[in-house]
Amino acid sequence: MALLHQFKIEDGQVTYKSRFLNSDCYKANTEYNRIVVSEFGTVCMPDPCKNFFQRFLSRFELPKPTDNASVSFVQYKGDYYVSTETNFMHKIDPDTLQTKEKVDWSKFIAVNGATAHPHVDPDGTTYNMGNSYTAKGAFYNIIQVPPEKHSPNDTLDGAKVICSIPSVDKGKPSYYHSFAMSENYVVFIEQPIKMDLLKIVTGKLRGKGISDGVYWDPKLDTVFHVINKHTGKLSSVKYYTKALSTFHQINCYEDNGFLVMDMCSSDDGKAINNYMVQNLRKSGDDLDEVYNTMCRVFPRRFVLPLNIDTNTPSEQNLNTLVYSKATAIKTAKNQIYCKHEDLHGDDLHEFGGLEFPQINYAKYNTRPYRYFYGCGFRHLVGDSLIKMDLQSKKMKVWQYPGLYPSEPVFVPSPDAMEEDDGVILSVVITPNKDKSTFLLVLDAKSFEEMGRAEVPVNIPYGFHGAFQAGI
Repeated sequence: MALLHQFKIEDGQVTYKSRFLNSDCYKANTEYNRIVVSEFGTVCMPDPCKNFFQRFLSRFELPKPTDNASVSFVQYKGDYYVSTETNFMHKIDPDTLQTKEKVDWSKFIAVNGATAHPHVDPDGTTYNMGNSYTAKGAFYNIIQVPPEKHSPNDTLDGAKVICSIPSVDKGKPSYYHSFAMSENYVVFIEQPIKMDLLKIVTGKLRGKGISDGVYWDPKLDTVFHVINKHTGKLSSVKYYTKALSTFHQINCYEDNGFLVMDMCSSDDGKAINNYMVQNLRKSGDDLDEVYNTMCRVFPRRFVLPLNIDTNTPSEQNLNTLVYSKATAIKTAKNQIYCKHEDLHGDDLHEFGGLEFPQINYAKYNTRPYRYFYGCGFRHLVGDSLIKMDLQSKKMKVWQYPGLYPSEPVFVPSPDAMEEDDGVILSVVITPNKDKSTFLLVLDAKSFEEMGRAEVPVNIPYGFHGAFQAGI
């Protein structure tokens, strides 16, 4: 169940509080003292208190989307929400962590969900993506939410779909967790992680979770779809690369007619299988086998030439940016094949790759940048914190045996003059030591430890966090 955490730093003191999200899912599971709401990897079984006929019929019910918003804190129009990947979010009070309101995307626009990773323009306009399923097939939708409120009760009013992209396979759209955004463009990455809609809607009948309908097809290319944010027009040029899987983008910006897109990606899309409960319960040699067969995720750069026409030459590298070795070759009319550039040195392999990337978002999102931060993944969860310098491709590392840090959150110093002038916050769990979780503070520039704030509770490993000044 979604569990919200807050560390408040004030006058040299740190206080901690946590609260379960008061979702319908949480209330139902609490009432029955068991899982009664199906989720991504778990299918709930028929209520044993029902008679045989009722239990039989319940297997034919379509799966209902969960409102267990356990992935990320997000903001729309200045309000805080917690989100997952269904059509439900919950507005929360960031000070008390109380659940205030359940919000359904489908009441405002025709989508069946939205990602937990929206992007925000400097004026507060927010962009996201959500699927829709119609008689004509599945569509990927680019969503725009205006920055202003028209009333105190305004939530997603004014949200609109600015572009709909049809899935090539109507019954098997691609899964996506996030998307890329530059100053003028949104990039949707259609990857070969596919969702078999028939398997998903019949999952309860078969006793299978949603994850059973998600699969990796390495025979397919990955396609980058470029959409103009201001006009909603989808570029006729399709950018291709080999099969890859990606969950998180690092940054995306425009430079002299090119779109520079940095992401964490892998050549294997079977990452979902790493987190089956059967794997999480393993130990010893069996767990080592899981570690050793995991797909590794690394930071990569793609360069997409934007100005493509009939005069664009074929079969030669169109990337003229001197600082990038990525290639982009025109292979046919309106088709560009891209190869990535590694954004790391060989030493990153020692730390198992990198995920949960973060940057100085407020100042450098959609702009050229130099630094990003992430977790090293030698295990099923992050076991180190890493700072990467894109100019030198050298990195700085914080790690201790038995300590497992969460996603790093960058907080800039007041009146900061340099990109990495600030601190890194991360919640570090200690599974081998009882009730000793702590909030870690690193100097973002030197990556040296500045302090720890221990809390006498056991905090579970989490996903994404947010920082709010002056709460």
